[in-house]
Amino acid sequence: MDIKTVKIEMPEDANIIIGQTHFIKSIEDLYEAIINTSAQIEFGIAFNEASGVCLVRKDGNNEELIRLAVTAAETIGAGHIFVIYMKEGFPINILPSIKATREVVHIFCATANPLEVIVGETQQGRGILGVIDGYSPKGVENDADIQKRKDLLRKFGYKR
Repeated sequence: MDIKTVKIEMPEDANIIIGQTHFIKSIEDLYEAIINTSAQIEFGIAFNEASGVCLVRKDGNNEELIRLAVTAAETIGAGHIFVIYMKEGFPINILPSIKATREVVHIFCATANPLEVIVGETQQGRGILGVIDGYSPKGVENDADIQKRKDLLRKFGYKR
């Protein structure tokens, strides 16, 4: 087996969710899960089939985010994975609906950080082994850092 890292493009003000699912209907169900949770979120989805014609399926409501999702899915090249790029919302807003989608079996990441996907490749194909999400820790927060964290959560409406 060969192990590779795939760098994923992360545009400013965007988030990405990468997961694993198992059925051609996933693209429609993921679309419905997102749009029924938050109609203002702009998004693009790509899903790699793992049998039959093995196409990259795509959907969404923002052409640029759809293009980014397709490019990431193709670059990763693993079967049965999905990529969702989103703006005007955060993964925390839609993750419960994504996880509740019957076909979804795993979420690898939900982030706005620089991202690399670790891919294993055999003669049969590729699979995601894990992700590198952002950077390594540089220290432990102090009181001022705690206050900044709480202020940011208040700004986003997650803390009073």
